[in-house]
Amino acid sequence: MAGKYYDELEPGMTFKHDLARTITEADNVLFSSLTLNTQPLHINEDFASKTQFKQRIVNGLLTMSLIVGISVNDLTVGTIIANLGYENVVHPNPVFHGDTIYVETEVVARRESKSRPEAGIVTLKHIGRNQHGVVVCEVTRSALFLKRPT
Repeated sequence: MAGKYYDELEPGMTFKHDLARTITEADNVLFSSLTLNTQPLHINEDFASKTQFKQRIVNGLLTMSLIVGISVNDLTVGTIIANLGYENVVHPNPVFHGDTIYVETEVVARRESKSRPEAGIVTLKHIGRNQHGVVVCEVTRSALFLKRPT
């Protein structure tokens, strides 16, 4: 499998993901529409032009989803059973149409599953930065990973 097994993930390990993605206006409008998010900061250029940002900003849930998604190839393809939770989500800076998102992941903690002997719980902290290196989103998630088959 391309993903990492529970046994391969140690607290303190970091991964700089090679995959990056430029967020387009179409991405933002489609995501906001699909999720019924009518926040004018995301979909109304006239409204947004009168805010502190002077333009529309990308939906924060799209940014968070992209950050987690970028990590999939390196960490979870075929080795994750389920995401268990997301916490400590922060968006310290806005994302704008045309920004490119780069991601780094740190393994924060891990523990054996109490109910599933073939699995363990790993806590990951994902940090997303734009093309200027500015942090735009941080999210910590816990996931149930398979152990390496014996």
